[in-house]
Amino acid sequence: MKKACELTGKSRATVYRRRNGTRSGCRERRPAAPNALSAAERGELLAVLDSPRFQDKAPRQVWALLIDEGIYLASVSTMYRLLREAGQVRERRAQAAHPARTKPELIATRPNEVWSWDITKLAGPQRGVYYCLYVMIDIFSRCAVHFEVHATELGELAKDFMTEAVRLNGGVAPHAIHADRGTSMTSKPVSALLSDLAILQSHSRPKVSNDNPYSEAQFRTLKYCPAFPGTFGSLQDARAFCRAFFTYYNHEHRHSGIGLHTPYSVHIGTAPAIQEKRQAVLNAACAANPRRFTRRPKAPRMPGAAWINKPVIEPGITQHPSREAA
Repeated sequence: MKKACELTGKSRATVYRRRNGTRSGCRERRPAAPNALSAAERGELLAVLDSPRFQDKAPRQVWALLIDEGIYLASVSTMYRLLREAGQVRERRAQAAHPARTKPELIATRPNEVWSWDITKLAGPQRGVYYCLYVMIDIFSRCAVHFEVHATELGELAKDFMTEAVRLNGGVAPHAIHADRGTSMTSKPVSALLSDLAILQSHSRPKVSNDNPYSEAQFRTLKYCPAFPGTFGSLQDARAFCRAFFTYYNHEHRHSGIGLHTPYSVHIGTAPAIQEKRQAVLNAACAANPRRFTRRPKAPRMPGAAWINKPVIEPGITQHPSREAA
């Protein structure tokens, strides 16, 4: 039989089952245990488990409470078995229901429309010692409007930091400021300040890492800078390095996201003139030696808008960026 089954590719168990005349799925049901609960007892136990007193408690808790009161209805395993048959084996405790967070959707078509800020840690001289770097950037120009380094992270420090950022920007405040949901970002001093300045407060969704992309990208540029020391000997050392870095970043660094212009030139509005000058140089080079170019060279284009979660435009609907920015 074994050899025949190997040649035909059949299971020996299937052959024996068909030879004996037993059909699949027609096994005899196991007889009920003599100590099994009756239908009335099962109904009573299920009613107790679903009562307002026990509906939010696990079977072990129910069993212990009833035993302490001198009542025994069934074992814990029987309670679980009965709840499983009734489709109630799940989290029985009341669960807090949090509404879904709205996805932030912001657009900036010029500087000072949307700012983004965040706080990152800078390692200090000893293990467990960190300094907090506060950075405010304009998402359209990528310009670091203001930065501060402190020994701690507090809501009051964040409030003073944002006030100073507006002052250093010539008193011009943005339409909206975006941040994640850190304790300083959602603190009452910061919320009160933004309300007084009539600035829209926007926050990232919980556990969503790409809702604040501009600040995260700027921190990566900072920490992957060849001159970044990794650790700082003191708070003054960290402030001195950040002062030199952000001077370079704003005035010398050619940012790929803004057509290889410096963030400061885009922020103050001189980038279009520089763009025209670049194109004039490329045109002159092409005219002087056209054989070197297979097509007319063009300077990298500057983006017309910067987005945080670009809104989805439905077919047939025209979107006006200036209106959405407001």
